[in-house]
Amino acid sequence: MAQTLDILDKLVAFDTVSANSNLGIIAYIEEFLRARGFAVHRVPDDSGEKAGLFASIGPEGAGLMLSAHTDVVPVAGQDWSRDPFCLTAEGDKLFGRGTTDMKGCLAAMLRAADRASVAELREPLKLAISYDEEVGCLGIRDMIDQLAPSIGLPRAALVGEPTEMQVAIGHKGKAGLRAICTGQNGHSALAPNFVNALHLAADFVSEMRVLQDELAAHGARDEAYTVPYSTVHVGKLAGGEALNIVPDRAEITFEYRHLAEDDPGDLRARMEAAANRVAARYTPRFDGARIEISEYMSYPGLSLPGGAPVIGLAQRLAQTNGTTKVAFGTEAGYFDALGVPTVVCGPGSMEGQGHKPDEYITRSQLAACDAMMDRVIKEISA
Repeated sequence: MAQTLDILDKLVAFDTVSANSNLGIIAYIEEFLRARGFAVHRVPDDSGEKAGLFASIGPEGAGLMLSAHTDVVPVAGQDWSRDPFCLTAEGDKLFGRGTTDMKGCLAAMLRAADRASVAELREPLKLAISYDEEVGCLGIRDMIDQLAPSIGLPRAALVGEPTEMQVAIGHKGKAGLRAICTGQNGHSALAPNFVNALHLAADFVSEMRVLQDELAAHGARDEAYTVPYSTVHVGKLAGGEALNIVPDRAEITFEYRHLAEDDPGDLRARMEAAANRVAARYTPRFDGARIEISEYMSYPGLSLPGGAPVIGLAQRLAQTNGTTKVAFGTEAGYFDALGVPTVVCGPGSMEGQGHKPDEYITRSQLAACDAMMDRVIKEISA
């Protein structure tokens, strides 16, 4: 694993927290790939501060594609016992931000790219490397239209998020939403005479709890998930300027994560209906009372049929017989929506190490990923 570890050491050293630019790591990866004969297509974001890459090597054709993202979650507020942006080896564990999610797999991908550059390929190896995955798969959302015209659609894709090298064939879709609640300003000494925006917000949160209970009791179920039904979660509630002022505005940030069997349009309609019910309780006192919901991010889910050929391919590459479904979202749904059969399989445990202080990946998981990448190269070689 010497080459993989050397690459991982370099990748971890780039502070690619999603709030920061990722152009440094992209320049490193682009130079690495071009030096090995890859055709590389950089896809910048609108700000010019971030970019992703699509790359390919080998003959014309569909080929196989490996996918990873470059951004990591923040370390601020976490109690790290070592430098998060310096790869630190202790026994079987390799510590550093992103080692599991997901620079470990990205390092193995680049090692595979090096091997592909000297192999006799009968079909191409393709790479998709994105940004801003950790804040809602925003990078691949903006990049995806460039996949077909740049390197062409592959016959199958493997997204290397941490699954402990199990083949994941499904995850829920997600939408992040904001609800702006509008009430009336007034002096708190006369509070009952005004419509408090926080009261609208509290009532709406109660409605979301009822919706969650309904989904748990009567909604679609898929026992392959740890939580086998669609979920509604309220993450933030903010409002008010001072104790002696009745607040006229409150903001709720919330989400739903839905099974493939639950229509996200129906979930959104039920939320809108709940917002209207709450506002209607207050409009007789103040006709400006309202709750307005807007979506600020979303990504599609992934749900492969059990007999999909890509599953057998992935099981052969990963040397496993089983399948799983994961609780977290990935970029796989975007590729699947283009008609590219896609699975999720990569080293490390999201539950055990992902997003935590002192994040690490084990050497054994990284070695298993390297072995899978070797089989990928063999699969596409003459």
